[in-house]
Amino acid sequence: MPNSPRPLATPAAWTVGDLRVHRVDEVTLPPATGPWLLPSATAQVVDQAPWLRPDFADEAGVLRLASHSFAVVVDGLRIVVDTGIGNGKTRANPAWDHLDSDYLARLTAAGFAPADVDLVILTHLHTDHVGWNTRERDGAWHPTFPHARYLTARAEWDHWAGVELEDARRQMFRDSVYPVADAGLLDLVDVAADGITVAPGVRLLPTPGHTPGHLAVELRSGTGTALITGDCVHHPVQLLDPAITSCVDADPRQARATRRRLLAALADTDTLLLGTHFPAPTGGLVRSAGDTFRLAPVPPSPVPRPA
Repeated sequence: MPNSPRPLATPAAWTVGDLRVHRVDEVTLPPATGPWLLPSATAQVVDQAPWLRPDFADEAGVLRLASHSFAVVVDGLRIVVDTGIGNGKTRANPAWDHLDSDYLARLTAAGFAPADVDLVILTHLHTDHVGWNTRERDGAWHPTFPHARYLTARAEWDHWAGVELEDARRQMFRDSVYPVADAGLLDLVDVAADGITVAPGVRLLPTPGHTPGHLAVELRSGTGTALITGDCVHHPVQLLDPAITSCVDADPRQARATRRRLLAALADTDTLLLGTHFPAPTGGLVRSAGDTFRLAPVPPSPVPRPA
């Protein structure tokens, strides 16, 4: 049976210089996600940071998480960053199995109809970041964005090409990654230590640890800057304690080091941090808090729902 998501937050976007960065919602993740994903982020840890409630954790200290994409027009290019879980796909995680969301309608309403998208940036090749790469037609999976180039790091592709995939991950590659590569739409980029520019004001930054080729996406326009996290920061609780790691980090030690370095670089600047799994309000500024950090939320501007 289709797995229908719960109600989502109001569509929203942020202004970054001359850019308008849209959050395109897919699904609110169930409460069990937090304790599974970030097991050391207990209620006692949440209690140390009152700013996490009520937006980022509930009264019991359970973390709130979501799945969404970000979409932006840069120099005439329509760009989507990460593509969520996807509809109708067989997944081991019950919350993701045969999902039935209105993601494509939301994406289209934001001005990013699939046929009009020029560039899809994949921060990494995990199931909940590549799902809408494809959609089903006539019993087969076809690229959702037929005129787009799909970008990911060569290091990411090479890693997964060189390991034995378990059944669930093999299924994900079959339905969400290989069809894009087979269509000739997948571009692998070599990312230097200081990043690589892929469009005017769009830079991919290496943020390894969660996966070997993980990327964050920096957007610059005028005096405005934003950084889309992917999974180098899953949740704002990791600002309180950057040592909190995910149960699916490939290299937890490297993930911690990457997160500390990134947050230290962003602290007390005007760079907007946009979390790929942060629930509403989703965006904020990194602020120093003693020897750690906190997130000062930056509310988005509401975007009218489609009629």
